[in-house]
This record gives sequence, structure tokens and C-alpha cells, in this order.
Amino acid sequence: MLHSQVVCRQGALDRSSRVPSVATTQHARPHAFRTSKLTSKTGGIAGRCLHSKSHTSHYDSTRTPGVVLCQAASEKMVIAVTGATGLVGSRLVSRLSAQGHTVRVLTRNPDKARSKLPYARLQFFNIGQQLPDALKGATGVVNLAGEPIATRWSASLKREIKASRVNITAHLADAINALPEAERPEVICSASAVGYYGNSQSQTFNESSTSGRDYLAEVCRDWENAAQQAKTKRVVIVRTGIVLAKEGGAMAKMLPIFNIFAGGPLGNGQQWCSWIHRDDLVNLYIEALQNSSFRGTYNATAPNPVRMSELCSSLGRVLGRPSWLPVPEFALQSMLGEGASVVLEGQKVISSRTQDAGFKFRYNSLQDALLSVR
Repeated sequence: MLHSQVVCRQGALDRSSRVPSVATTQHARPHAFRTSKLTSKTGGIAGRCLHSKSHTSHYDSTRTPGVVLCQAASEKMVIAVTGATGLVGSRLVSRLSAQGHTVRVLTRNPDKARSKLPYARLQFFNIGQQLPDALKGATGVVNLAGEPIATRWSASLKREIKASRVNITAHLADAINALPEAERPEVICSASAVGYYGNSQSQTFNESSTSGRDYLAEVCRDWENAAQQAKTKRVVIVRTGIVLAKEGGAMAKMLPIFNIFAGGPLGNGQQWCSWIHRDDLVNLYIEALQNSSFRGTYNATAPNPVRMSELCSSLGRVLGRPSWLPVPEFALQSMLGEGASVVLEGQKVISSRTQDAGFKFRYNSLQDALLSVR
């Protein structure tokens, strides 16, 4: 299934001093922070949270006195983000802002994005007109853009699903490469999906597994290849599984059905579901930005994938609702056509490199993850 929908440079200078002036930006006084290195829950380097008695840090979109800022490795980051208003992007932007980092939101509609993201230290750039300014001097880029796929596919929609990922990613890479080397972001963290591996009920996949041969695998290959063209010091690819969050994704569709006692597995229930809690996914992106050893491909899936039948029975237990009423395969195919493959087929994916890198999942247990999103 295709489901998707940032490293402080140790010893580097604070690149926020090179933030271009834009209409949505206000200047505020810099601060002196005392920091100490601590081990975070994700295995990275975190900073001590200190209370600022003055305004917030450089180039804030708002000035909020008395804010609590978290300094990471004595440096604040400047992160450009595509897909910032989506399920994952909105939580990532919120977290980065709360930690005192500057976020440059790359969007086709800055006014609409601004209304959805009411956080400090945000700057808004039109991705079609202001991309070089948004990328210049940034610490890193997180690329989360892409059209939803869990819908009925037509030939035109399939082209849009691919173009919304590949073309935007290629556009980012070209814009990065056009900058002088000293002004380029050091890292790009680009989303991909476990659909890269194709579908199987019997195989187990990790980051070294070969790609599948279906349409979604093709999309992922081209998507990843576009990101690999960026001439940054590091390129990180995040192959994402089913994201669990009550605000959207699979849970937003399943919860209402279970709450009216009509829940059950999709199809025969034997397809694998490689899942991740949204908070773990956000933590992984931040770790990839802050940890210079992260480079290459990482699976963003919790250590314990399950079959669809187990996902549905666990959700039923958490909600106190039955999970015995399956949704027949033919019904899904009549509603979604070829797009039904997203929910009727799956893959068992293990996050080997992610765990070997020292990343610690907060939600290893499906039960705990569902309890937090019900």
C-alpha cells in the first residue's frame, strides 16, 4: 500500500541569520541560551528547555513573550516544509515551532495555509514563485507533498497522484541545485511509502528489499529518484506505512463506522498492515534532521506489523465495539475500482535501518497506539 500522507549541524553557525526578509516575517531580538546535551526519547540529542523572558527567537511571524523554547544542540534550525497543512505536516510544523525552530511553509496558497497553521516562527512562501528564497540558507527541507490515493482511480487521477509527488520533488531538487553550494540546505528528508515494495501476504520487507512491479511501486521509485537528485550533503527517504491519527488517514475513515457498530475487516482481513503512530513519524523526521548519521532510506513503520483482521479486532476492543462485520472485497472494488488495492493489498514491512540507527518508537504496541487516537 502507498501510505503517506527534520540534524542540527554540530558546530555549524545559526543559519537563521541568513533568512530572507518576506512580507509574513517580523524581526525579533536574538537570545542567548545555555544548553546541555541530553538523550531524547528518540535517541537523538535534545536540548534543555529554557524559559525566555523576552520575545521569541529570530524572524518570528508572531512575537510571544514568555514562551518556552527548547534548544537542540545549541542551534535553532530553519526548515522548509511542503505538505505542511496535511495530516503529518501540520503536526510536524507545530512540533518544530514549539521547539523554537523557524519553519518556512512552501504552499500554493499562503493565505489558506496561514489560516490553518497559527503557530509562531512560521513564514509562508508561494512554492511556484518564491521557492529559491524559501530554500536559500535553510538548514533542511521536509518534502511531504502528494495527492491522496484512497479514492477511485481514473487515468487522469493516476497521473495526478504521480505528478503531485514526482514533479514537486524534482522541482525542489532543481531549485536546491541552482543555489550556490554554501546556501543550499544540508539535508532533504523526502517522504515515500511502503508501497515501494509491492504487495505480498507471505514476504517480509526491509529497507534493502527490492521494489515491486505494480503502479504504486512505480510511483514510489520515481518519487525517491527525484529526491535523490538533490545535491545536499544528505538525502533521507522515509518510506511510510499506515499513519494512525484520529484527525485523518485510515483512522478517520474507520472510527465512525466502528462507532455505529458496523466495523470489521476490509476484504478477507489477511492483508498485512504496516502502521506507525503519527507522533512517532514526526519524531523520526525531526531525528533525521538533527542526526547527521541519518542518510539513505528508512522505513517508518512500527516494529510490530499486523494483519487487517487484527487491526480491526484491536480497534473494536479499544472502542468497546464489535468488529465482526467485514466489508466485502467486491463492495470496495465497486466504490474504489483499481484504487481498492490500497486497502485490499498490503505488505509486512520491518523498520530495520530505523531501529539500527537507534530510533526509539514510543508506540510499539498497536493497542497503545489505538488508545491514543480513539
